[in-house]
Amino acid sequence: MSPINNSVSEILLDKVADWLMRASLSDETLETLVRGFCERLAAAGLPLMRVHLSFSMLHPLYDALGFTWWRGKGVEVSGLRHEELALNPERFLRSPYYYLLNNNLDHVRRRIDPAEPSEFPIFDELKEHGATDYLAFMQPLGTDSDHGMVGSWTTDRHGGFSDDVIAALLKLQNHLAVAAKVAVLGKLADNMLTTYLGANAGRRVMSGQVRRGDGETVRAVLVMADMRESTMLAEREGRQAYIETLNGFFDAIATPFNRNGGQILSFVGDGFIAVYPCGRHKEPSEMASREAFAAVSAATARVAALNAERKRQGRDPIGYGIGLHVGNVMFGNVGLRDRLTFSVFGSAVNEVQRLQSLTKKYAHNVVASEAFVNYCGGDWATLGQEKLRGVRQKFTILYPKDAALAAIAEERPDDATQDGLSEAEHVMLLYRNTKQSPGPRGLIDKMLQ
Repeated sequence: MSPINNSVSEILLDKVADWLMRASLSDETLETLVRGFCERLAAAGLPLMRVHLSFSMLHPLYDALGFTWWRGKGVEVSGLRHEELALNPERFLRSPYYYLLNNNLDHVRRRIDPAEPSEFPIFDELKEHGATDYLAFMQPLGTDSDHGMVGSWTTDRHGGFSDDVIAALLKLQNHLAVAAKVAVLGKLADNMLTTYLGANAGRRVMSGQVRRGDGETVRAVLVMADMRESTMLAEREGRQAYIETLNGFFDAIATPFNRNGGQILSFVGDGFIAVYPCGRHKEPSEMASREAFAAVSAATARVAALNAERKRQGRDPIGYGIGLHVGNVMFGNVGLRDRLTFSVFGSAVNEVQRLQSLTKKYAHNVVASEAFVNYCGGDWATLGQEKLRGVRQKFTILYPKDAALAAIAEERPDDATQDGLSEAEHVMLLYRNTKQSPGPRGLIDKMLQ
């Protein structure tokens, strides 16, 4: 009887490579590419027990994004945040990837013998699963780029990887790198636009609204918020401490306005403007106004908690003002031909700006126009009528009674995140794992395998 042929099928490998090309041209996500690639390798007969792939990313929160595939278990996704690597530098220094970097190598292969001491910590875990062979690699995504792919292949086949399997993995590694680069660059572009322009504006730019003057007129609930006495805080705290204060303030006050239909369009100095697009009919205008007011209630509670913590630290409280309004705005591109910004413009924007500044005069943190209150409803008190600069008619100015804010807070408690990240971080996450995120040490371990 002739021996069984365990050689790798070139036809099936070509199928995997063709799928990678089609998937990258179809703008598939990195997660879809990795999952589909690993499952197809297994289906083609390659004896893979585990595959780990990590990609360095240009992202405000994350240094790298990692994917771990186990045979029969699918893919797990994890992100390594900038500060987390510093918590366990020894783990990185003892990882196969550091060995590759430190020795300027493309690959490192190690047979795994359960009777021998583990050269790298990850081998202890792999031994428990019966691993016999391990091949790690490094693949830059461009000669002048800091972005790249590192990964490892692990098998539990008796005798480890054969030469034809290693040749197949090296061949497909290049195809994966090309497809991953397309996906990474696309995600980077989307991520940067979302981070700096906001989700809605980012989508509009990605869909082709890139020329000066592109845009439309929409009706929206407008929110303008600003920090009080920021100049004094900046002088008293110093540059770095003030930046941390400003970020903490934005995390507290701005977070609620970036959910439930709200969109923060831009941060201007120590303030921001947010919108709740609502259309021209009464019902959507009422819904948007109530969502904005619920966000005001949450923001008020969050800033109060922030100031309580600052008091415990012996630091000054942070004052703020919020203005609320409803009106038509122009939403689109303005600026120079080669330097544009995407935001909202028009008289309603100017009006909500003036309204917000009236919180100083009336010593109330929140004020609103009569138009907003008519849609929002609730328990409000009139402060007076004001002639806003640049506006012909007078505005009736109102403020919410404490009972109104408390009722909203009780009705809709702030949905704090379960994993310790702020909402601002969740907005910018590249991917959300379906399971609860592991702790910092767990994340580091997953990224250095």
